[in-house]
Amino acid sequence: MQGSSRKWVSTITNHPEYPGRIPLVLVTKIISHHCRMTLKSSKMNSRKSIALILSALLTINLFAQPTVVKLWPDGIPGSKSDPAYVENIISTDGRVTRANNVVTPDLTVCLPDPAKANGAAVLICPGGGYGTLAFDHEGNAIAKWLNDNGIAGIILKYRLPSDRIMTDKTVGPLQDAQEAMRVIRRNAAAWKIDPKKVGVIGFSAGGHLASTISTHYADKVYEVKDNVSARPDFSLLIYPVITMDTTFTHRGTRNNLIGLDPTEKNVFRFSNEKQINGDTPPAFLVHSSDDEVVPVKNSINYYMALQKYMIPAEFHIFQKGGHGYGLSTKGGTESSWPELCIKWLKAIGLI
Repeated sequence: MQGSSRKWVSTITNHPEYPGRIPLVLVTKIISHHCRMTLKSSKMNSRKSIALILSALLTINLFAQPTVVKLWPDGIPGSKSDPAYVENIISTDGRVTRANNVVTPDLTVCLPDPAKANGAAVLICPGGGYGTLAFDHEGNAIAKWLNDNGIAGIILKYRLPSDRIMTDKTVGPLQDAQEAMRVIRRNAAAWKIDPKKVGVIGFSAGGHLASTISTHYADKVYEVKDNVSARPDFSLLIYPVITMDTTFTHRGTRNNLIGLDPTEKNVFRFSNEKQINGDTPPAFLVHSSDDEVVPVKNSINYYMALQKYMIPAEFHIFQKGGHGYGLSTKGGTESSWPELCIKWLKAIGLI
């Protein structure tokens, strides 16, 4: 019966009239009707009836509806209070599309249909220059694409660097990313995830955060109470900011993270092409030559550093595409990157 219920959930949530996800109450009514019909035909007793319905509802809650998980339920490390600093979440049709002034970081957990699931999971870091989060086309859309390929997509709503709410704004996003990786692994059994197949994807400044967690996963930026690793098993870096070098960084990202007059130490520390070593995870990189926002040299230098340490990596430079295209549905050559990415993940045995 459980498999049958999951089949019904999959059918309903992929119905053309209800793209993505539909209200829980509607799915509940249909599943309950399905259970009643099955019970009537099989003459099962009431105890089994209750068990079947609960099983169906549990399936819906886990796999048909995204779950929001608070990242720091016991308090955010290194935080300061500023009543005038108010979180601003912009939504369309009940879907978060942009986040500003993030005060309470969380994870939106989107699990794939169990029939498709391959055990892999990806932490999603939307971009926005460390000044906002492009939560829709670099968050929600990415989670759906991953789910369609049997991969759990977990969107990180991370804090944006601010002296108003952080004692050290340079490590605020890294704290959130490290804890996010640990939360995913702590919940691996419940979410049907292989803890050895947990990666990260980041876009633009989110790509900087993704490359930061890939090179600074062992940095002690807060007190960790267990030995769960924050190291991603792979990185997917899409038109990423990599460096803080003024000759080819993205100035807005740099200024927001390390300030207008940063120390040489922080410039070096957060130039992630300089932080790669033999334990850096494999990476898949995408960039366009005509990117006038984040120069392609960011990805080139990261890739070359990976090669120096013989870290498995694949890098696609597209002639056109510009910046900020997400999954890219415009039909240019850059629109092929999602397919190439899935092929790479299969080639290295992660899905």
